[in-house]
Amino acid sequence: MVRLLRAAAVPATLVVLVTLAGVVLGRVYAGSLLTMLVAGAAVGSVLVSVLTRRLPSWQVAPVSVLAMLGWTAVCLRVAAADAQVPGGFVEVAGDAAGNAIPRLLTAMIPVEATPDTILLPVVAAWLAGLAGAEVALRAGRVLLGYLPPVLLHAGAVYVVGPNAEPAIGATVAVAAVAALGLAVSSRPADGDPADGLAPAVRSGVRARLAVASAAGTAVVVALAALLGPAVAALVETRPVDPRRYVQPPQVETLDENPLIRISGWALNPEQELFQVATDSPGDPGLTEPTEGAATGSARVRIRLAVLSDYDGVTWRVGATYRNAGRILPAVEPAPYATVDTVRQEITVGDLSGRLLPAVPTPREVSGARVAYDPGTGTLIRPDGLTPGLRYTVTSARESPDANLLATANTPAGDAVARVLHVPDGAPEQLRRLAAQLAEENGAPYARAAAIEQWLAEHYRLVADAPSGHAYPNLAFFLFGPRNGGGQRGTSEQFAASFAVLGRLAGLPTRVVVGFAAPGSGPVRAADAYAWPEVLFDGLGWVAFDPLPRPDEEPRPVEEDFRPQPEDPPPSEQPEPTLEPTASPPAQAAPGGPADSGGVPVPVLVGGTGGGLLLVVVALLVTLAGLRRAQTRARLHRGDPGHRIAGAWRELTDTLRLAGRPIAPDLSATEVATVAREALTEATRHDATATATATATATATEGDRPTSTVAHRAVDDLAMLINQVGFAPGMATAEQAGVAADAAITYRATLRAARPRWRRLLWSVHPGPLRWPR
Repeated sequence: MVRLLRAAAVPATLVVLVTLAGVVLGRVYAGSLLTMLVAGAAVGSVLVSVLTRRLPSWQVAPVSVLAMLGWTAVCLRVAAADAQVPGGFVEVAGDAAGNAIPRLLTAMIPVEATPDTILLPVVAAWLAGLAGAEVALRAGRVLLGYLPPVLLHAGAVYVVGPNAEPAIGATVAVAAVAALGLAVSSRPADGDPADGLAPAVRSGVRARLAVASAAGTAVVVALAALLGPAVAALVETRPVDPRRYVQPPQVETLDENPLIRISGWALNPEQELFQVATDSPGDPGLTEPTEGAATGSARVRIRLAVLSDYDGVTWRVGATYRNAGRILPAVEPAPYATVDTVRQEITVGDLSGRLLPAVPTPREVSGARVAYDPGTGTLIRPDGLTPGLRYTVTSARESPDANLLATANTPAGDAVARVLHVPDGAPEQLRRLAAQLAEENGAPYARAAAIEQWLAEHYRLVADAPSGHAYPNLAFFLFGPRNGGGQRGTSEQFAASFAVLGRLAGLPTRVVVGFAAPGSGPVRAADAYAWPEVLFDGLGWVAFDPLPRPDEEPRPVEEDFRPQPEDPPPSEQPEPTLEPTASPPAQAAPGGPADSGGVPVPVLVGGTGGGLLLVVVALLVTLAGLRRAQTRARLHRGDPGHRIAGAWRELTDTLRLAGRPIAPDLSATEVATVAREALTEATRHDATATATATATATATEGDRPTSTVAHRAVDDLAMLINQVGFAPGMATAEQAGVAADAAITYRATLRAARPRWRRLLWSVHPGPLRWPR
């Protein structure tokens, strides 16, 4: 019995050491499933080595690997069933094998035990048990055989990083179990091996063993004394998080700013984006009809994206998404908000991108692999949306206590600096309007309600307004002439204007893009809209609806907006005081001398004309500068994909300036055909101008005609924009440079073929600054 126990000491020690690594890693997993699967791998790997000790060493590894594959298949099935992962076994196993490492290092904490997050730990545990058993049992090097499980334990500690408490207990257990295993296995079964030797030889052997033991003990004590304090000090330090070296799932360019999709959806109102079936009644936060929302039925507010970052040009998502399992991390609701549960089944139709629509805030998702951002409570599907995708999402919907809004404060400080940030360059009119509304309303909710009421009363909601929410777009929307396209827009401009005015008034705001959906049925493009939200202490994010009512005629902005006059009105100017004179001055008769007082008429006319000329020149110079800055930003800023898209916008703006606007439903190839036709028609009417432009536009093309070079530039640009659209993220800096050269070449060629007076106005035309992006 004693012999049997000593023989089982090493295998048992290896099993415990490998299992302890699973315990360490399981601290960042939800539930105990991973620890049980790793323990099974430890038992299986060591048991196979024990049972195959009589086989040649070269046969053990293939047998153990086959057993490992069987156990791994069992683990994948168990994890898939527990996490309700859709798909067949082959599909699930292939996906797990291809994405095990990145998904493990980008998964949301706590990690759900899914096939892709348990595959790597199970395989690593089996291999560590196999290597340790072969070295310790077959080669007899017990201490060296403990090295693979110890390395596995260190790897688990490193992977966990700062995402769990220090693994002090498990690490001490590793040392204690290893020491116990060594002590039990090192005691000989048949007494002292020196027995039977000659007395002199036996004494020498025992002396050498005593010296070796003393030296070894001294080395261990010295290392413990030297390294012990340093190792103990590391317990309280924050370890490195290996997750920072792995890029989490990202949104596509299309989803980084979904606000610009509002205008496109508004022009195709019958497009069916997805189907929804809701278990809960209508959204209490959505009591008024919104853009495109049908009346007469309960509507549920479904959120697609939350945009918190604004740079004066674009609102962006700016979220960090982590791979998540079926159960999402719980987020504490606001203290004074009521929470109800909403369960929806959503079937994707024509909705594209990666963002997943869901009622805020999702708590459980089944039927689709998702990544989650706890800061905004939004979801993405890293693999992208596909028609027919069906998933079920259960959400905890918060409703603020309306009775507390009037007295609620808004938070301040670094924690909310992101949603209070106002980028430089805000137009002065926006600042004056925000100051006027804030001056008349002191409380935070009163300010927010005033901005909401201002937008609803003074602006018109239309479906054909161009997209855009940069500072110039918002200034034109808020203060542009009504007969010139101003004071009208989609929910994009309403939500963005509210958010910017709110931040200028000291309110933490953000923009949300989503849908006003029916309880059950199709959600169409007409149901898409954007709304602003304001953060209040104790109530969380509260949605506002600045959209006008359908039956109300908006009032002109000029009736209520009081711009600060630079000079006081004539009625407020002090009346001049005249000093008495000895005799009153003689009155000049009509037609009398010109020097009877006042400014001479020629001087007045000349001064007025000169002032107007200076204003016109300043306006033209400003427009030219803005146009040049716009072109530089499009062609030379951002990643290669953004620069190629900017070059394409330069091409379409050039065509529009030439009187050939592009229909929104044309493909890139069709646009290229229109561009070539426009160039051919223009050069046919002005061959002289074309010859003049040849020297600059085709300096590297020898004697080839300019029109030929421009035609080829259009084809190159169309090919690159198609590549960006169908293979995002694959464009290179060299391709972006080619796209910029192509856009410049085409613009120079087409401009040179225009009449002289049109060429003079080309660079100062304000259209590209406000046309849809």
